[in-house]
Order: sequence, then C-alpha cells, then structure tokens
Amino acid sequence: MSIVTTSNTRDRILDALQDILVDAGYSSVTLELVARTAKVSKGGLLYHFPSKGALMVGLMERIRALAEEEFREAVESEEGVVRYFLRTSLPRSRQESELYWAVIAALRSKEDTPPEAAALVKELFDRWGELLHEELTDPVLAETIRLVGDGMYMSSIAGLGRPDADLTAKVVDRLVEAAAEVRRPRRG
Repeated sequence: MSIVTTSNTRDRILDALQDILVDAGYSSVTLELVARTAKVSKGGLLYHFPSKGALMVGLMERIRALAEEEFREAVESEEGVVRYFLRTSLPRSRQESELYWAVIAALRSKEDTPPEAAALVKELFDRWGELLHEELTDPVLAETIRLVGDGMYMSSIAGLGRPDADLTAKVVDRLVEAAAEVRRPRRG
C-alpha cells in the first residue's frame, strides 16, 4: 500500500496524523498536535474529526480505500491474486512499515481507539483471505499462502528484519507453482 498525501484539509489532517504516528507513536497524538502539524485551527480539525478516535477511523478508511485499489489490481492482474499478494506482502518503504506498525500498536493499546478502526483493519486482512480462497480450489493452500504473506508483512513492520531476498523469491515461486495447479479458471 502506498502512502498518499494531498492538499485538501481532511487529507492534510490525515497526513499530519500519519507523520506523528511514524515519528512519535500513537501515545504522542493529540488533537492540538495534529492541528498544528496540519496547519489548521483546532476548530477546523474538529469539524472533520471530533476526536482522536475519529482520526484513527479516518486514517483506517483512507487505508481501506488504498487497499480496495490493491484488491482490484490483484484480481485483474495477469500474475493472479497469489503472486500479487505475496509480492506486496512486504512494505515498500520505511515510512509505510512504521505507519502500519504504529496503527497496529494503537489498535492493540485500545487507548481512545474505537472498535470500528480495529474492524476496518480486520476487514483488510480478511479480504485478502477471501480473494485467495476464491482463486484457489485448495483451502489449505490458500490459507498457507495467506499466513505466509501476513507473516512476512508482520515480521517486517515489527522490525524483525526483512527475510533474505533470494530465499523469499524461492518461497514465493514455490507457492505460486503450487497455486497454479489448483487455480480456478479466470472469468471473462
């Protein structure tokens, strides 16, 4: 998922939230700091996001919109959902990695984080599982691929290190080969 920045007020506020999460973590997020970082009045911030929890829901909705584009690309891509999912299971930048780690840490802390923010994250992980199960006739292999991709992603964002690139490529190739044997015919 790529991180998007834009200039409208709502997006500037979310950009500021992202920057604070990456630089200082969720415990440092305050409405005042987000407003100051976004260069908007506190009233302007409150118009869009009446609470810290609403900010997190807004950020998760932004992430979901980006993920929806990835889901579409994965389904439509020639490489198929399996390879697309595994290929994108490592964050593309330090900023992306730190943002998602901060989001997960915030959700785990349950500090001012509404349940709908956690539900949005769960939706994203569940959707990848659905797409993998829809593409493959073997539910065990689909689940294995989901667990491998999620494991690569979580290990990377937790700072446990990126796996060896050559070995990762071989793992991906082996899973894609196995998936090709049980891939459902493409529609249309």
